[in-house]
Amino acid sequence: MREHLGFLKISSVAVKVAAWIFLFLGVLGGTSAIFGLVPGSPRWTGIIILAIYAFFFFFLYLIAKIADLLIKIINEIKKE
Repeated sequence: MREHLGFLKISSVAVKVAAWIFLFLGVLGGTSAIFGLVPGSPRWTGIIILAIYAFFFFFLYLIAKIADLLIKIINEIKKE
């Protein structure tokens, strides 16, 4: 398991960056739909867009946190 620590660290950071990008795009798209800047779509779609992107953010961030926890567990096992 020690040989996979580098991969876990890099993938955890990459997934966290992807999660924040999803949140940023969701807030941007959702607020523009709510304020009526998107032609041809009703304002309530902005709330749906915000909810979907918030779900993706929390899902990806949870995966990254689990990878961080796995790294800590592997390091603790190595110390013993």
